[in-house]
Amino acid sequence: MSYFFTKRFLGICFAIIGATFWGLGGTVSDELFRHHGINMNWYVTARLTISGILLLSLYKLMYRRHSLFAIFKNKSTLLALMLFSILGMLLVQYSYMASINYGNAAVATLLQYIAPVYVIIWYVIRKKEVLQLFDIIAIVLTLTGTFLLLTNGSISQIVVAPPSLIWGIISGLSLAFYTIYAPRLLNSFSPILVVGWAMMLSGILMNFQTPIWHFNYESLNFATINYLLFGIIAGTTIAFFFFINSLQYLSAKETTLYGTIEPVVAVVASVLWLKIQFLPFQLVGMLLILILIVILSLKKQPDS
Repeated sequence: MSYFFTKRFLGICFAIIGATFWGLGGTVSDELFRHHGINMNWYVTARLTISGILLLSLYKLMYRRHSLFAIFKNKSTLLALMLFSILGMLLVQYSYMASINYGNAAVATLLQYIAPVYVIIWYVIRKKEVLQLFDIIAIVLTLTGTFLLLTNGSISQIVVAPPSLIWGIISGLSLAFYTIYAPRLLNSFSPILVVGWAMMLSGILMNFQTPIWHFNYESLNFATINYLLFGIIAGTTIAFFFFINSLQYLSAKETTLYGTIEPVVAVVASVLWLKIQFLPFQLVGMLLILILIVILSLKKQPDS
């Protein structure tokens, strides 16, 4: 019994640490874009490329006898990995950072975490799930909370920049795809291997658009270097590593529940550290979305 408790406690710690680093990573990205002149496209390239290399290196250290390239041996698996990398990993990372760049980390994270509602709608459309009262409540909370967050209760004005809103919605949709499509690969391969290659392949594609070596190194200072290291290593690599490893000790449902700490951390850090101010009805909208995130994390999704 004590052994089980130890394993479970370790899993909870892993999930909380991973989600916390994700939330702080988004806020650090906000700081880099706002006050340190970091180009968003370059930052996405650096996050994906460096984190991909680090996660694949960690996989090889943990599983020395396993091939890094096993996932490439089957054509159907390779195609699945490419789709997951582009429409899942690359799009969710890019759209999330773009939403932060045009708005702020708190709003971007909350918009992204509406993804489970899109998953519910997808399952209903595919007739894998019947629309229930729970789902209707979730959708109403989503619409109400998002409306208040974006307008502060006034139909005549939007208090969030439209590009941030659009990219935030795309981020949520791509996260929904990521969630639905991932089991095709995760059922056969280690999560670290799948995520590592998805990041690596996405990073390679981003290097064609904004090469990682295209950077004004003369503009670097001590604070910028520290923020970059945290955002890329702690906010991406370590966050994914801890969160993925929590699945060894917790169910996916429990891990998802503890993952809801991410938007809370992003909102609190944005308010306390970046001094971002929200209007009264925006705060109500945030609260509704946070309640939504918690109740959705308790809902078991059907098999995809």
